[in-house]
Amino acid sequence: MTSSDIILEVKNLQKYFPVQGGLLGRQTGKVHAVDTVSFSVQRGKTLGLVGESGCGKSTLGRTILRLTEPSGGEVIYEGRDIAKLSANEMRALRKELQIIFQDPFASLNPRMSIREILSEPFEIHGMHKNPEERRAKVIDLLKEVGLNPEAADRYPHEFSGGQRQRIGIARALALKPKLIVADEPVSALDVSIQSQILNLMMDLRDKYGLSYIFIAHDLAVIEHISDEIAVMYLGKIVEHTGATQLYARPLHPYTQALISSIPEPKIGAKKARKVLQGDVPSPLNPPPGCRFNTRCPYAKDECRTKEPILRNMGSSEHPHLVACHFAGELSE
Repeated sequence: MTSSDIILEVKNLQKYFPVQGGLLGRQTGKVHAVDTVSFSVQRGKTLGLVGESGCGKSTLGRTILRLTEPSGGEVIYEGRDIAKLSANEMRALRKELQIIFQDPFASLNPRMSIREILSEPFEIHGMHKNPEERRAKVIDLLKEVGLNPEAADRYPHEFSGGQRQRIGIARALALKPKLIVADEPVSALDVSIQSQILNLMMDLRDKYGLSYIFIAHDLAVIEHISDEIAVMYLGKIVEHTGATQLYARPLHPYTQALISSIPEPKIGAKKARKVLQGDVPSPLNPPPGCRFNTRCPYAKDECRTKEPILRNMGSSEHPHLVACHFAGELSE
């Protein structure tokens, strides 16, 4: 893989939220929402980002796009560190970097028609100023996501959740982006609708060569759309490899537990479930050593004192990065 194959590279990205208290409102601590995270996204591919609620996935996605300002680290998009761009430079770049939000009911302005919602990106960036051309672009976007052009003059409350999410996808597509962060785009939808939205996103990716960061808490949802998967726990990536490889041979105890919780569709099939004990520790005061040690059934003294680093347990051709002191022993 060459540098031209990489559209985004995240290096040691951090996002800490200050916690204030006392009579003078002084900072008493900080929430380690994203703590020294590194990965890359290949051009035209999908990186799945998975983990339990509260692990920092959505904050990571928003920080990459600078909807939330990073506390440290680099976000290299096509050779430019967007964490260092000015407001005007970032505004111009937003045409290429878009987001699909989790809640299709909250992400659309109820007072705007669908035509106004889909025209807004063009207005902000001064594109397609001719009214007829803009109307044609809105119709094209609706057709692209499988909606009737007559929907343009209706309002968000007149649509179902799945249809609203299609509108959200159309809005993200309006400016012809290269990279889209999809922040749990199907978690608020009925199971029967989820596969339709996933298939639509995969078709659009293949048609336009899009790159996705697809955020989810459900490994069963993320399996088919992702080329690579990074597993997050308490602000850190604990495992990162190809999707097929991850499901076939998970190395981190946390990943093993997540995969074992996926319902088995085959009637009569049995598999051993690995149930995680306890709750996720507070990101305000993460445990020393491996952050998973308080819930890991294999934790040893070293895990409680020494923080593991991501190391390659695969090959140079098919890397399999895992942050566990004993991953080699556990996989045998």
